[in-house]
Amino acid sequence: MSFLRFLRAAAARTGQLLNLSELARDADIAVGTAKSWLSTLQASGVAYLLEPYHTNVTKRLVKTPKLYFLDTGLCAYLTEWSSPETLAAGAMAGAILETWVMVELLKGYWHNGRQAPFYYYRDKDRTEIDLLIFQNGAAYPLEIKKTASPGRDDARHFRILKKRKIPVGPGGVICLAEQSLPLTPTVQSIPVAAL
Repeated sequence: MSFLRFLRAAAARTGQLLNLSELARDADIAVGTAKSWLSTLQASGVAYLLEPYHTNVTKRLVKTPKLYFLDTGLCAYLTEWSSPETLAAGAMAGAILETWVMVELLKGYWHNGRQAPFYYYRDKDRTEIDLLIFQNGAAYPLEIKKTASPGRDDARHFRILKKRKIPVGPGGVICLAEQSLPLTPTVQSIPVAAL
């Protein structure tokens, strides 16, 4: 029963910053046990920890990983969403969509035998970018939004990368739009169907 409580508590935190103390408290287990069980979930391909981007240059960045369940069906089951309709209208809809997108992108790398160069960005001011893909010395920023009509405001945090002197490539907002449209000169919307 303790492990099931732990699984449910972890599933309820998909797409969120990992706080082992809170996770252990909610599952009514020791922090060391939570850490060990989380390691087991990672090794068995049930959970993934997305590491934060940080450099030694700035101390303003958050250094806590984000937790993702790699099976959104299992995640929905453990958090007791009984149908797609209730999930789509529920409090976890955005987190489950973000998780699904993350898993699809990860699979693209893993199925080609490559390590995914993925990070997220968050600083002490709570400026957050859902995903940074690093390739050829540049960061390609992505936001994941549960909207069919994204706007340029959805990519507003991308500017922080230039302020931090991080080389930036074109970015995107992965969303529920039916077609890809430019949002700014360097950012476009990306339909989830394109994944």
